[in-house]
Amino acid sequence: MNPKISDFGMARSFGGNETEAKTRRVVGTYGYMSPEYAIDGLFSIKSDVFSFGVLVLEIVSGKRNRGFSHSDSNLNLLGHAWTLYKEGRSIDLVDSSIGDSFYLAEVTRSIHVALLCVQQNVEDRPNMSSVVLMLGNEGVLAQAKQPGFFMERDVLAGQSSTSTNPASSTNDVTITMPEGR
Repeated sequence: MNPKISDFGMARSFGGNETEAKTRRVVGTYGYMSPEYAIDGLFSIKSDVFSFGVLVLEIVSGKRNRGFSHSDSNLNLLGHAWTLYKEGRSIDLVDSSIGDSFYLAEVTRSIHVALLCVQQNVEDRPNMSSVVLMLGNEGVLAQAKQPGFFMERDVLAGQSSTSTNPASSTNDVTITMPEGR
């Protein structure tokens, strides 16, 4: 195995000089797979970067990406983190059980780096060595772009006025896929 490809997950299955591949059989854990892999079977070292970003957001928030819900919105975890980032409120993503036992600058930087990792376009995501450098220093970070699988669940559409079980709902999903002009 090529030590330059030290990403975890799918990248370990590459040959010595491969940096990307295509598969007909998608395997992995939903919620961590990159859009290009889940939809088209394309995986690369950037697919693992996406997974790493999801993991960081989960650690910071104390919430899982799959099944995430928030009282203020119907967004998934990536969409919620992105919205808070755009509003300059990334710190609101932090798990309240952590209390005050964290450094504000480190946590907001971790969220920012995680959002760079989960950007929709593969080319926009940093490689893992860049991620390590970004987390370890205080340099200026690029603005994050919209994440892949930026989703909003339409919870109200699944509920009707005659529903006898208000705790259940249909989770219709809308996926926003930006396309170039």
